[in-house]
Amino acid sequence: MADQYAYSGDDKRPTDIPAIRWEEPPEGPVLVLLDQTRLPAEEVELVCTDASALVEAIRSLAVRGAPLLGIAGAYGVALAAVRGFDVDEAASALESARPTAVNLAVGVRRAQEAHAAALAKGGDVRQAAAAALAAARQLHREDAEASGRMAEHGLALLDELLPGGGHRILTHCNTGSLVSGGEGTAFAVALAVHRVGRLRRLWVDETRPLLQGARLTAYEAARSGMGYTLLTDNAAGSLFAAGEVDAVLIGADRIAADGSVANKVGSYPLAVLARYHHVPFIVVAPVTTVDLDTPDGASIEVEQRPGHEVTEIVAPQVPVAGAEAGGGIPVAPLGTQAYNPAFDVTPPELVTAIVTEEGVVSPVTAEALAEVCARSHRVVSG
Repeated sequence: MADQYAYSGDDKRPTDIPAIRWEEPPEGPVLVLLDQTRLPAEEVELVCTDASALVEAIRSLAVRGAPLLGIAGAYGVALAAVRGFDVDEAASALESARPTAVNLAVGVRRAQEAHAAALAKGGDVRQAAAAALAAARQLHREDAEASGRMAEHGLALLDELLPGGGHRILTHCNTGSLVSGGEGTAFAVALAVHRVGRLRRLWVDETRPLLQGARLTAYEAARSGMGYTLLTDNAAGSLFAAGEVDAVLIGADRIAADGSVANKVGSYPLAVLARYHHVPFIVVAPVTTVDLDTPDGASIEVEQRPGHEVTEIVAPQVPVAGAEAGGGIPVAPLGTQAYNPAFDVTPPELVTAIVTEEGVVSPVTAEALAEVCARSHRVVSG
């Protein structure tokens, strides 16, 4: 089950509220999430006491973003173990909550394997639960560290590609601290550029259907003091045509073995625009987002979202009397069918570089990606 609590906002900055945390109140361990569906209107925490509540939070996008989903999945397994639920059943439900984001499955399996290994060594259920929780916490720490390294590599790459500073960066969806154990992926790079005084403008795509750019990236850019401008997604082309974009920075939910990148729908058109206008198109993602078991872009399962996310507008904290389906205000005729994929896939030939915590892959090839993954595995094993 889940409960929600709202902050009053008095003397609180958004940075004081983590996107996810594990707590152990007297009534039992819980996983506490910053409910991203309520931003930016208010900062509300969602308290999950079991894996089923977390599954619903993942599906509703209360918690979202590839790296954070991996962390949430691991904590979800630990929550099931600590509270005495069936761990394998919880893991299966969590892993299937959002099919495109590979990090979710990676996090779930990591905690599940730690739990199973503890039992196999003769540990009792309490020791196995502790092992699952330790694995989740370790993944959380690793993601925070990876975020910092990606920011460093991305900043160095931009300085190499665009000497002189004054960067005008276009970003899509939301890739900051709301999706990470640290400061994010693509947004973390833009933030690093800002901190060294070389960011001229952050162009923030609105990002349909749930306005993650408008609601979340603008929220993070504002709190960081960055110079940013919000635009509708279909206005991006006019910016390129006017020569107002120096680089595109996006995150990823899954990167196939050949370098194909699945990211929030609307990313592929940006890659096409960038190629035509000779603008670097850069993907920033941790190695855990690279899925060598998925051979190419055609093999990536693209999540289809409910049609009401397109046919209705939902304003945070504005109840609509008698509303059905998504509970929003209809903007299309009743019965209208909507095509609403959550992601699209960009082929590797349109990607200038993939920035990971282990370094930059450019040009993007299957061999280079495999080497980065192998390097990461050697570091973890060592």
